[in-house]
Amino acid sequence: MTYLAKPRMHHPTLVPNQVGYTRRDYEGKVSTLCAGCGHDSISAAIVQACYELNIEPHRVAKLSGIGCSSKTPDYFLGASHGFNTVHGRMPSVLTGANLANRDLLYLGISGDGDSASIGLGQFAHAMRRGVRMVYIVENNGVYGLTKGQFSATADQGSKSKKGVVNHDSPVDLIGMALQLGATFVGRSFSGDKAQLVPLIKAAIGHGGAAFLDVISPCVAFNNHAGSTKSYDYVREHNEAVSRIDFISSRNEITTQYAPGSVVDVEQHDGKFLRLRKLKADYDPTDRLAAMNQVAIHQARGEVLTGLLYVDPEAGDLHAAMNTTAAPLNSLGVAKLCPGVGALDKLNASLR
Repeated sequence: MTYLAKPRMHHPTLVPNQVGYTRRDYEGKVSTLCAGCGHDSISAAIVQACYELNIEPHRVAKLSGIGCSSKTPDYFLGASHGFNTVHGRMPSVLTGANLANRDLLYLGISGDGDSASIGLGQFAHAMRRGVRMVYIVENNGVYGLTKGQFSATADQGSKSKKGVVNHDSPVDLIGMALQLGATFVGRSFSGDKAQLVPLIKAAIGHGGAAFLDVISPCVAFNNHAGSTKSYDYVREHNEAVSRIDFISSRNEITTQYAPGSVVDVEQHDGKFLRLRKLKADYDPTDRLAAMNQVAIHQARGEVLTGLLYVDPEAGDLHAAMNTTAAPLNSLGVAKLCPGVGALDKLNASLR
């Protein structure tokens, strides 16, 4: 299998930012996701946000779990630090890295399967402990790498490509983040770059646990039962020597709509996603009001987007643990191993 590599040369007209990087410097490898995947739009929004914030790529650490979403850190900030953890364990690995070196900017990229199922406990503790990070869930409601089974965030009553109805109640990561103590909670749509980029920029500048739930349509599993062009029909009527998937090219789904308004966004399978953007005078500093707003619009079948809640005076895990201002990985042996006397004093304080 051959993958295209991006050329090293930059176009001479690319404008550098204040730290001397062009937008191209914030990109990564060529994406291998399906054409039109909303995840690629999120990667592009991260690239744009970091470029506009004049962030030096080597000051960023990006961590992920397993799934389509967790592949995306390879497609942005190619010059930054990166670590692909095991399924659902991104938050704990990121917490350890954050405690060791608090000087880096941490981006945690996950998916609805990665965070709302096997990693649900990890997600909960990262939020309640206030780990300073930008936690982005690329939410498409399916397990894309294993042929489109329902994820824990799939809406009750929704149908899979095989016509199976989901009877389980969905896990609401936004509601959980608000209840668990996240100090920055927002939701957006991958195709609404005008809203998503500012949200990512605000989350990066936040002083505590920042959570973003980004609705990101999956383009690979929208073929319907009975179609002679569906994958299942072709497999049942074809005598093949190998089993090959082909994902047809799709156009990216985008939208623009004013604050306070509602828009129905048509998906590739003909279904509609109803989005409601927060009003311009919405107060995001009231946690209880935010939880109430989310519940009200969820009952109406609307996905509320925007900055839902923020604590402007948020602390983080380092403040709670009273750790040293110097990153732990920069401390020498004398500081890390102060001797038996210091250990005895510490043990005595715990008795």
